[in-house]
Amino acid sequence: MASAREMRLRIGSVRNIAQVTRALETVSASKVRKSINAMTATRAYATKAWQVLTHVAGQPGRESLHPLLQERKVERGTLVVVITGDRGLAGAYNSNVIRFTIQKLDHNPAPVKYIAVGRKGRDLLIRRRKDIIADFSNLPAAPAFMDVSAIGRLAVDEFLQGTVDEVLLVYTDFINMARQVVASKKLLPLEIESGEGRIEPFEHKAGPAAAYEYEPDQNEILEEIIPRFSALQVYQAILESLASEHAARMIAMRNATDNARELLGGLQLAYNKVRQQGITSDILDIVGGAEALAG
Repeated sequence: MASAREMRLRIGSVRNIAQVTRALETVSASKVRKSINAMTATRAYATKAWQVLTHVAGQPGRESLHPLLQERKVERGTLVVVITGDRGLAGAYNSNVIRFTIQKLDHNPAPVKYIAVGRKGRDLLIRRRKDIIADFSNLPAAPAFMDVSAIGRLAVDEFLQGTVDEVLLVYTDFINMARQVVASKKLLPLEIESGEGRIEPFEHKAGPAAAYEYEPDQNEILEEIIPRFSALQVYQAILESLASEHAARMIAMRNATDNARELLGGLQLAYNKVRQQGITSDILDIVGGAEALAG
């Protein structure tokens, strides 16, 4: 059995760990609230962009309206934008994203390229020797649209240049504080019929559809709005992933604090037993010595 001194050192170490995890839980709780506010603040714009895009690109002959709407047979390759975090201590948050990505594309018939958003995901993909064409790490704590617009532009350029035939987006969908789900969506070619993801389609109301007038013309609007909307989906996915990361870290640190406190109670009980045994042994030695002197 460990000595009383060793037990005291272990108790001190566990107590310090509990203080650190408790502090990290508090910081993550503050950050997740800010992330949720930023995530919900973009939904009004994203919903309106979806409404305009579906109205314009839903016209007959949509594939001739813009190259990003053209369906292709996936032969030349698939580009995957993988969104993870820059830091750990978030439970299985980062590993779940990479595991989902590998399982989904492990048997993909075409070559797969990756754009890694987040240092942890980049490192895990490098360990698996995946083809990473770009890395976006150390993003701001509260990224603006301009901070991440280069990711969407790169994906659009790869698709327009013909090096890949489809672009997928893998991120963590924020459901609530206790549940975050890894999700994927087809970023390019743009699927306007689908309402998947957190960018919800506009509400359908009774009556005739709204009429729009476009200036200067429909083609120029499509040339501007489709690449911008593709970048907006990436930005929205990053906000979703940030909120999910902070929520996962808060829960992981809460569990670590609870486990540390439970371990601390067990160590304290064991320390008391060791200390009691030491005191009993000292008393027996004193009594034995006193009897020897008396004899």
